[in-house]
Amino acid sequence: MSSPVFGPRRSRRRRFPWWLLITAFIVVPILEIYVIIQVGQVIGAWWTILLLIADSIFGSWLIKHEGRRAWQALTTTIQSGRMPAAELADGALILIGGTLMLSPGFVTDAFGIVLILPFTRPLARRLLTRVVARRLVEVRRPGGGPQGPVVRGEVIDDDR
Repeated sequence: MSSPVFGPRRSRRRRFPWWLLITAFIVVPILEIYVIIQVGQVIGAWWTILLLIADSIFGSWLIKHEGRRAWQALTTTIQSGRMPAAELADGALILIGGTLMLSPGFVTDAFGIVLILPFTRPLARRLLTRVVARRLVEVRRPGGGPQGPVVRGEVIDDDR
């Protein structure tokens, strides 16, 4: 069966990016352990632990502060009647960055800070916009109309 907007069900399916899972669950933890060991050798084990704790506390404060600002910007935009595209993207980036900041390690914290800070977030927002735009492709016939059969009719409103 086909859908008017998305085409036939057996259309080309996107393959799952397995390299992403391998990176997230194997490469990143190994990299984090390596960096923590290297930092520990330079400044000592206790200072490394203290730095990781301070980093988590700073990350929690930053998430709360920037999350509140993003929420206020979102409500202001909605109340003004505009589409809150940038504000929603900021909220998503703060959520992702906050998750990275709360996980232990220096590498994920660095990426989390880039996603959360207001002066680096626009760069991440542009990248997020490109990724989402590439995924949202509407399938159309060469003539420009929707695929599939068109059923003509009228709408009857029973609420009158």
